[in-house]
Amino acid sequence: MAPLLALGCEGSANKLGIGVISHDPVTGKSAILANLRDTFSSPPGTGFLPKDTAHHHRAHFVRLAKAALAAAGVTDPSTQLACICYTKGPGMGAPLQSVAVAARACALLWGLPLVGVNHCVGHIEMGREITGAGNPVVLYVSGGNTQVIAYAERRYRIFGETLDIAVGNCLDRFARTLAISNDPAPGYNIELLARKSSGRKLLDLPYAVKGMDCSFSGILTAADQLAAQMKEQDAKIARGEEVKEEDRITPEDLCFSLQETIYAMLVEITERAMAHVGSNQVLIVGGVGCNERLQEMMGQMAKERGGSVYATDERFCIDNGLMIAHAGLLAFETGFTTPLEDSTCTQRFRTDEVYVKWRD
Repeated sequence: MAPLLALGCEGSANKLGIGVISHDPVTGKSAILANLRDTFSSPPGTGFLPKDTAHHHRAHFVRLAKAALAAAGVTDPSTQLACICYTKGPGMGAPLQSVAVAARACALLWGLPLVGVNHCVGHIEMGREITGAGNPVVLYVSGGNTQVIAYAERRYRIFGETLDIAVGNCLDRFARTLAISNDPAPGYNIELLARKSSGRKLLDLPYAVKGMDCSFSGILTAADQLAAQMKEQDAKIARGEEVKEEDRITPEDLCFSLQETIYAMLVEITERAMAHVGSNQVLIVGGVGCNERLQEMMGQMAKERGGSVYATDERFCIDNGLMIAHAGLLAFETGFTTPLEDSTCTQRFRTDEVYVKWRD
């Protein structure tokens, strides 16, 4: 039997991703054929609006899809591809819709079946594929989602999650407060600043773990208040007024303190889930999963439990079309397709709503 190829289309937030993957039905092995991405970056101090992001995706979809198909060696999509996979949700409404329409157009143009994919399941399956993790507890951390997940009885069960904003959204919004660049990503630039914190000064921020869940809005408010104090302090220094060295706050200290606090919270709820399900493996997925400090802290915890941490680099942890192609093809191989009349998208699509037929 010839390998099955799928085109994956991702656009749930500010990253437009197109990927092509192949699955060999005989050996069960997959091959990455293309994984291209184009990011919409707004100016420092601003976020990305849904309408602007959707316009970006519409403007670049055709170019990126053509480049991905060329990189994968696909010259006749109608015969070489098995299906078109797209992100059904969750995500931002307008960007999701723009990519769903484009994916539907491709399916109609080439006479191929559509497969709607849950964004989170895409992250999990891509992480499992790349790292080789068996049955880990999954920490899914991104701009729009924060969940601790474990697989049981054909579903990815959510053990804990954010009660308000996601961890990535917390970092992104604080980056706006400090007017930190959004290129290549605000969270990455916060990480770079945190490494430069003099003396690793840990400022007092709320630690909000509630059972298996976390809250980040209060931490963001406290960090914003400290940032306002820092601006007042800088104004005093500019006027020649004395500020004690131990009282000084720097952007580096703020970034360091924010990271240490929120990542400690994530490590705590992940460890609790590991103890509950009896697992010693942790798989970190999602855009925030690229953060080396988070990986380091999680690694220390896992090591104490005699376990290990699995994570991927920015090619696979940041939103990409390849993960949608991979998860979609796994579902397609079990007989799942999305009828054209149901090829909608939704901002609310729970991880545990997906029936994971391809796993034992």
